[in-house]
Amino acid sequence: MFYLAADGAGTTGNALVTFLPFIAMFALLYFLLIRPQQKRTKARNMLLANLKKGDKVTTIGGLHGTILEITDDTVVLRVNDATKLTFERSAINAVTTAAQSAAE
Repeated sequence: MFYLAADGAGTTGNALVTFLPFIAMFALLYFLLIRPQQKRTKARNMLLANLKKGDKVTTIGGLHGTILEITDDTVVLRVNDATKLTFERSAINAVTTAAQSAAE
C-alpha cells in the first residue's frame, strides 16, 4: 500500500502535506478561540483601569452602585443613601453610566 521513496526526493512535499492539516487547525483555533479571548481580556482590563469616582457600576454578583472611593485594589460603592460596600476592583463587571467629567 505505502511506497517509500528510494532517493528521498519526495519527502519535502510529503512533510508539508502531512503538517498542513495541523497548521490549519491551529490557525482555526487561534482565530476562533484565542484571539477573541485576548480581545475580551484587553477590554476588561481597560474597563477596570478607567474606573473613576461617580461611575455607576454593576458587580459580578449583580449589585448596582456608585463608586465613592477607589484604590488600586478596592472600590467602595454606595448602594443606597445609607449603605457603603467595599469590593475588590476585579469584582466590577460593567460600567452602566460613566461619571460626567468636569469639562462638561
